[in-house]
Amino acid sequence: MKFPSLTKFSIAVTFATLLAPSLASAGLFDDDEARKAILDMRTKVDAVSSKLDAKLDTKADKSSALDLSNQNEQLRAEIAKLRGQIEVLTNDLSNTQRRQQDFYVDLDNRLRKIEPKKMTVDGKESTVEVNEQRSYDAAMALFKAAEYKNAGAAFSSFALNYPQSAYAGAAQYWLGNSYYAQRDCKNTISSLQVLVRNHPDHPKTPDAMLNIAACHLELKDKLASKKILEALIGQYPDTEAAQTAKSRLVMTK
Repeated sequence: MKFPSLTKFSIAVTFATLLAPSLASAGLFDDDEARKAILDMRTKVDAVSSKLDAKLDTKADKSSALDLSNQNEQLRAEIAKLRGQIEVLTNDLSNTQRRQQDFYVDLDNRLRKIEPKKMTVDGKESTVEVNEQRSYDAAMALFKAAEYKNAGAAFSSFALNYPQSAYAGAAQYWLGNSYYAQRDCKNTISSLQVLVRNHPDHPKTPDAMLNIAACHLELKDKLASKKILEALIGQYPDTEAAQTAKSRLVMTK
């Protein structure tokens, strides 16, 4: 005895078999579709099983029951196969979710490495970009290595590329000191004057004025040196630089 429902179920099984590989190869963001497909397949399996059991219960004819029993075994084999495919899909979905989680963790770590950081620079809370920090650190490394010419070029480049940086005042100070270390007094004066003019509240400004005064003295301009020292004492009276300036005033007489 033939059963029309068997043909429909075979079509459903074929569809599910074709659907499984495509779901298994789905991208990171197909979780919802995969879950829906698994739920639909499980619903179809349960429906077919229930319908088959109902037919077995209502069949009185023994020969028909025997034929139905054979079909039952075939259907149960198909159901077992379909359930196996569901297990594969479930496992693939679990692996996909794990890879997706790893992807997000890696992405978050990468973003943290490139996003600007809040930090305290010269006593002020500031936001510093990663490349900005690297550029400044590289210039400082050159200065500490006594590569003053290269350090001067690096600080000059930094000042040009990051004029609004929290490190702008410090970069200008170390630019001037890079020239000072090379005994280039003219460039020392011009560089440190930018710091004095644009960053009067910077903690290095009093020291910058001392170096400017020293350069004027080396250039035999005692009057200019005296004016800078007096300005330093008047503007920053409580600093160590001011105390040093008082002793150096004697040299300008």
